[in-house]
Formats: sequence, C-alpha cells, structure tokens
Amino acid sequence: MLKKNRLKIVLPAILLLMGIGAAWAIMALRPRIVTQAPKTEVPLVSVIQVEPQTLRLTVHSQGIVTPQHEIDLIPEVAGKVIQLHPDFVAGGFFERNALLVAIDPRDYDYAIAQAQAQIAEAKRQLAMEEAQADQARNEWQALGDGAPSALAMREPQLAEARAKLKAAEANLTLARIKRSRCELRAPFTGRLQTKNIGLGQFIQPGDKLARIYSTDVAEIRLPLSTDQLRFLDLPLGENNRLSHSHAPALRQSSGQAWERGPKVILTTEFAGKMQTWEGRIVRTEGSLDESTGVLYAVAEVQEPYQEKDNRPPLLSKLFVQAEIEGKAMQGVFVLPQSAMNASQEVLLIDAGHKLHIRRLDVLRNEPDRILVKKGLNTGDRIVTSGLQMPIEDMTVRVDENSKSESPKADSQ
Repeated sequence: MLKKNRLKIVLPAILLLMGIGAAWAIMALRPRIVTQAPKTEVPLVSVIQVEPQTLRLTVHSQGIVTPQHEIDLIPEVAGKVIQLHPDFVAGGFFERNALLVAIDPRDYDYAIAQAQAQIAEAKRQLAMEEAQADQARNEWQALGDGAPSALAMREPQLAEARAKLKAAEANLTLARIKRSRCELRAPFTGRLQTKNIGLGQFIQPGDKLARIYSTDVAEIRLPLSTDQLRFLDLPLGENNRLSHSHAPALRQSSGQAWERGPKVILTTEFAGKMQTWEGRIVRTEGSLDESTGVLYAVAEVQEPYQEKDNRPPLLSKLFVQAEIEGKAMQGVFVLPQSAMNASQEVLLIDAGHKLHIRRLDVLRNEPDRILVKKGLNTGDRIVTSGLQMPIEDMTVRVDENSKSESPKADSQ
C-alpha cells in the first residue's frame, strides 16, 4: 500500500521533469532569427552636362500668297473695243506697258481736229483784237486828251480774246488726253485673273473690263504675336526705319522697309511634293490687329512665277508655312523636354551626388527642346531620367553611360 502511494507521488514529478526537459530542448534547438536593418536603394539617374550656346532662333507663322498689286481694268472713255491683247484671257500673262484693250479712237480724233480749229479761230480773233488795240492807242495819242479808259484801249476785248485762246488750247489738251485713253496699257508686268468683255463690245467709263495683278513680286502677310517679336529683328518705330535709297536690293514697297529684312523660308505641299521658296520681310504694318492682337509682317518673294530648279511658281492665294530667321542669341542653354517638369523645374546633381530642385526662367519651349537663358551655369548636371519622388538633398547615383553633354543646336 505504501509502495503504491510513492508511485503516485514520484510518477507525476518524473513526468513534470521530463516535460520541462523537452521544452528546454525545443527552445534550445529552434533556429534563431537575425534582425537586420533594411538596405536603402540609391536611385540611378541619367544626366546631361549643359554648356551655353549661341543660337539663331527661328519664328514660325503662316499666310496666304497675294500679288503686290491687284486692280480692276476700268476705261475712262466710251467706245467700241477694236483690239485685245493676244493673251487677254483668264490666266494670260502680259508685260508692263503692253496694250491690253484698244477703243475705237475716231470720235476722239475728230475732237482733236475740232479743238485745233478752235485754236486757229481764237488766234485769228486775238490777232484782230491786238491790231485794233494798237490802232486805238495810236488814235488816242494823236487826238485824245487826258488818260484813256480801258474800254477805249480795247483792253476787255483783248483779255477776252486771250482767254478764248487759252480755253481752245485747254480743249485740245483734253481731247488729246481722251484720245490717249483709248488705249488701256498694263501698269505693271502681270497676269489676267478675270475677263469681262469681248472684241466689238461697246464699253462705258467705269465698266470693269478685267481683273489684273502683278507677277514680279508676291507678298505674304504673316501674323506675329507680341511674344514672337522679341526673337525677331524687326523695325517697329521711326528710329529703326531705313530709307529706300539705302535698300537698292529691295523693291520700293509701301510702308516701312529696310536694307536686309529677316530671311523667310516658305513651304507648302504642291503637286504632291513639299516645295520651298525664299523671301524676305520688307515691312511691318502700322498697328496690331484689333480682333487678334497680332502684328502683321509682310514678306516679299521676287519673281514668284519663274520656274527654276524644278520649283513650281508661287501661285496667288496659295497657303504657305513660313519660317522666319530670328536673332542670334548668346548664352542659351538647350535642354531636352525630359529634363523639365510641368512647374518649369529641373533636377541638378552636385559634386557630392546630392539632388537639388531648381526653377528656371524658360526662354522658349519648343516641341523637342527647351531653351533657357537664366537659372543655369556652365557645367551643371541636369537629370534627364524621371524620378518618381525627388527630394531635395537626396543622394543619387549617376549613370556613367548616359549622355554627358546637352543637345547641340545650329549656331550662326
């Protein structure tokens, strides 16, 4: 009985000790977890090193080609059309002073003959009055007493005869002017746009016989915003205007003109090909457009209808794109579009690979590049690869294979 009681006491104790030993063994043999600080991944960026450049900027515009002169051909006398220019058809060309329309001159020849007869009669009457005036003067000197009156000296009659002679001479001049107007000649080298008459037709003063325009010079009005004007060397005031005598290479156009206006390259698609013409800005118009606020510069193209170097003629009413030669600007930094965010900020990397955020003064934002005048220094390294969350003074790694210099641009 005593032995059973001892087993009841000892057995639980043994089991307890065995459990404690097993628990200790499990704790001792389990794998240990080593806690390590997380590694910070330093971002890798691509950079360019910027250098200031001298750039010849260009300004883009567009316009419609128009002739320098375009007028209606209108007669000043009436009569029947007896002759037309051989090319008096729509699209026909003619030279300056060419006879375009001839009116039957016989009525005006008769008027000249009548005026000449009137002059002869007026001269006869004047000679008679002069003779009578001399006779009256001699008679008064022989018989008269005191001062003679003007009527006695036939001075009114003499003045009337002289006035009639002048009137007859004026009538002859007018008759000859009307006779000269029977020939309608071209005031310039040009082309006929529309024709409204035919041979044998009777016309009256004021009738529109045709529409003609000049072909020696074509003009294109190019709208320019006030922002674009700062990139162009255009005379806008009296102090910058040059007289036409200083510009022999340019035509004498109305408005402001100067010796060498900016060059303009005109392009358009014509006959399935991109065609190019070269011209120059010759003047600016006097004021800004009321509705759009733009200033129009006028470009001229010399001899637009000459076909040379496989270039077609620059036809009137053709729509063209214009690239205008701008100023040469020094100290301009050229950046790719990827280097700047929407807030006009760039990321700079210093010598210690620290990142700095800098806001720039953008000179011009173009589709493929950004031009900066202020805010950068020679040798600055600009990040061109995007960082999701750039932070001031964060450390970065520079990709040594990235482009090392800023894009080069044409400089003149």
